[in-house]
Amino acid sequence: MSKTILIIEDNFEIREGTAEILSLTGEYKVLTAVNGKEGVDMAFKHQPDLILCDIMMPELDGYGVLYMLSKNESTADIPFIFLTAKTERTDIRKAMEMGADDYLTKPFDDIELLNAIESRFRKREKRIVNNLVNDSPKGTALQLNEDEQNYLLQGLVKEARVKALKKKQHIYEAGDTPLFIFYLLKGKIRSFLLYQDGRELSTGIHIDDSFFGYEALLLNEQYSDNAEALEDCEVALIPKELFFELLYNKPAIASKFITLLSGNIREKEEQMLGFAYDTVRKRVANALVNIAEKSALSSKDGEIMIRISRDDLAALAGTANETISRMLADFKDEKLITKTGNAIIIPAIAKLKAVR
Repeated sequence: MSKTILIIEDNFEIREGTAEILSLTGEYKVLTAVNGKEGVDMAFKHQPDLILCDIMMPELDGYGVLYMLSKNESTADIPFIFLTAKTERTDIRKAMEMGADDYLTKPFDDIELLNAIESRFRKREKRIVNNLVNDSPKGTALQLNEDEQNYLLQGLVKEARVKALKKKQHIYEAGDTPLFIFYLLKGKIRSFLLYQDGRELSTGIHIDDSFFGYEALLLNEQYSDNAEALEDCEVALIPKELFFELLYNKPAIASKFITLLSGNIREKEEQMLGFAYDTVRKRVANALVNIAEKSALSSKDGEIMIRISRDDLAALAGTANETISRMLADFKDEKLITKTGNAIIIPAIAKLKAVR
């Protein structure tokens, strides 16, 4: 996963030039802010992995930015590098005493910039690893925070073999023995039940940056459902031995997956109750809401655009293809949805949720 870097700099040439250098590496997602106040707002909103910040700026200078971010728990640990034209020892000392991780003196070249950033990331990762391996007497190392859990899980993902899948290609089938836990890097995957008469019932949709296929692995069972690509996908295949080793060594991560498993079971129970008691109209509306909340392609003025075939929508709603066509036409007449080509646009998702 690419890291996000926020550049807070009022000088246009320096701001855009620095952003261009970082973007060209292909390793970083870059955000920019033109002053300190905007930078603080963006840091709170986007939670970047690192911040590059000028010192002398209007409205709120770099010292003020660092002070405000250091007082907020969600941003206090973000690596912070000052960009400064000031070379006086007192100014540099002030920056470091306030908690800055490093500083770059303008003008700086590409290599200086990239080396400073990579050095900060290496030190942060080393600190996380040290926190994980240095068990305290009270066992606080078992209580990993979200960043530490994600760091360890992403380590598995980085070492895993990546498989490219075409639309409709199967990942696993009911009755297969689980050998991997899967992590979806790109695309959308659906899980579904297949009945003897050929009918399909979708049981879930998985989107970017999510694990799937772990239920059977954790329950030590064969797969009870199937999984296929809704579009072209990239999936990381994590061997079950490595996954279980991490669970055994880090109970906090085991607890995380137990929570995910419990949530999946509850969601499927609610889905089954819906099939039993909800009207067809409600089931189709719920299916559209489910897709919109998990796989929105674009959003504008509260509108959400989704793309899904009628066959897949019918499987998710547990009804016939002809019924889907009729329900979509009704929803369109009621202005609950509009259609553009093969895309469905939902103007207000709350109205679909209220369908009975």
